[in-house]
Amino acid sequence: MSSMNYKGYTARIEFDEHDGVFWGKVLGLPAKESITFEGDNVAQLTQDFRNAIDFYLEDCAKTGRQPLKPASGKLMLRVDPTVHSAALIAAQSSGQSLNQWAAAALAQAAHV
Repeated sequence: MSSMNYKGYTARIEFDEHDGVFWGKVLGLPAKESITFEGDNVAQLTQDFRNAIDFYLEDCAKTGRQPLKPASGKLMLRVDPTVHSAALIAAQSSGQSLNQWAAAALAQAAHV
């Protein structure tokens, strides 16, 4: 997947062969706040992405809305109790809290 980042927002980039344009969609936002953009080349795509984010943030400011961020940093998971127990043991044996251990595991899996 190709992606772009701007002001904390990440977008997935694709190419539409039929129309001959690059297009993107900001990831991690609810459907009602969908942000999309396009361009005939990388420079146009980049500029349209930045314009779309800037417009979204300006619109939020004008209307008194809090801009939605792709993630709050809070994550609640439901896992099998066996997995929970094994993760807790792995965290404790590495000298970490389960939260610290899980955050590191997620970061590694997400290539962050």
